[in-house]
Amino acid sequence: MNAPFAISQQARQKAEADELLVAPSLERRRLQCYLVLILGDIVALLAGFAIAGWLYDIADGAARSLVYAQVLLPIFLTLALYNGSYSTCSLRQGWRGVLRAQAAIIVAVAVVVFVQFLMKSSSESSRGAFSGGVLLAMALMGWARLQLRSFVYWRCGANVINELVIDDGGPQLRLPGAIRVSAAAMGLHPDLTDPHSLDRLGLVLRNIDRVVISCPADRRMSWAMILKGANVDGEVLDDEVARLGAQGARVIANHGLLLVSAGPLGLRERAIKRLFDVMFAGVAIVALTPLMIAVAVAVKLQDGGPVFFAQRRMGRGNRFFNMYKFRSMTQALCDVDGNQSASKDDQRITAVGRFIRGTSIDELPQLFNVLLGDMSIVGPRPHATGSLAGNKLFWEVDLRYWQRHSLKPGLSGLAQVRGYRGATDCESDLVNRLQSDLEYLEGWTIMRDIQIVFLTLRVLVHDRAF
Repeated sequence: MNAPFAISQQARQKAEADELLVAPSLERRRLQCYLVLILGDIVALLAGFAIAGWLYDIADGAARSLVYAQVLLPIFLTLALYNGSYSTCSLRQGWRGVLRAQAAIIVAVAVVVFVQFLMKSSSESSRGAFSGGVLLAMALMGWARLQLRSFVYWRCGANVINELVIDDGGPQLRLPGAIRVSAAAMGLHPDLTDPHSLDRLGLVLRNIDRVVISCPADRRMSWAMILKGANVDGEVLDDEVARLGAQGARVIANHGLLLVSAGPLGLRERAIKRLFDVMFAGVAIVALTPLMIAVAVAVKLQDGGPVFFAQRRMGRGNRFFNMYKFRSMTQALCDVDGNQSASKDDQRITAVGRFIRGTSIDELPQLFNVLLGDMSIVGPRPHATGSLAGNKLFWEVDLRYWQRHSLKPGLSGLAQVRGYRGATDCESDLVNRLQSDLEYLEGWTIMRDIQIVFLTLRVLVHDRAF
């Protein structure tokens, strides 16, 4: 290949790459979307109260209801601006924006009602028109925001932000919706001594919101230094972060620290989960007392042995606790360490035990574990320390097994409602459960716990419950 041809080919590659990056700045378009969402919320709030007031009192109800809306509006907008109702996340996920906006309405209403109570306001007001206005405004706001999804997509596209991946010889990285270019084809070099190279990179990044650099370890420092002055959110790919499972980073006394573990729930989430556990377990114990008494009598009459069976299991923080069950096996053959999992034709199981295991009734005493604080209603199921998956102990199959102990174990969990229960005859039986448990830890919400409780009702009787 002659030199002029090589030069022209390189120029053509650069031109094509430059053309690829001719993307409009999305910052102004996002601002347009925020403005449209704000106007839509205002119209929905005013319209909701006006319509509710008119329906309640055709004569002058709409005018009186608009007074309520005018009082509520500034409080709502202030809360909405702070809770992320108008944010990139809300533009990307329409339903999240709807929920945040409606949460702002609810808090705003609570503030207005509380202030009115403190002021002991004696002004005549229609509770029906006010309540109807709130509900109708929330409904209209949710509908309007979902309708505006097409406007957001038209102005900003599916990704809402411009993301760029620069491949400079590092691992291949695929980000959905991101622009990906080769540093070599673009003539981009992390050269801190060349102003022209820095200027070229600045031109490439002029409309980019976030850039990710994939490069060898020896060039990461140079790229990091360049990105610090590029006026853009910049990231340098480092797979060591993934290997350590790091969740964040900070610098103390010139030392870099990677956050590799953190409690999955904050104080508020723990309080909500504990309140749900205590209320649910308390109500369940009261409601199921006749059943538990009948089972206790049946177990006692079966062979005269103890009613309950306690087995040491590992709970939150990798600490042991005694988990209680109705005894379902012959007293002399009970496996305290859990070295042998129960099988379908297990000779150790009594006649009564086979029934209560098949219907999951043997697990009911764990409601007392919940009240004691050792367990939760929903969480990863606790395993006996001697349990085997195939011929290996559980943690020998996958060392991530210990991560599931960052939360209290539960009576039921995501793995159970997906059908992963019973004997672990092979390693895949454990892997399926572990994947579900780790997924549960990643994004806890009280609504998810409630959903799992309802889904558990479908698997109380299960072909693997033996």
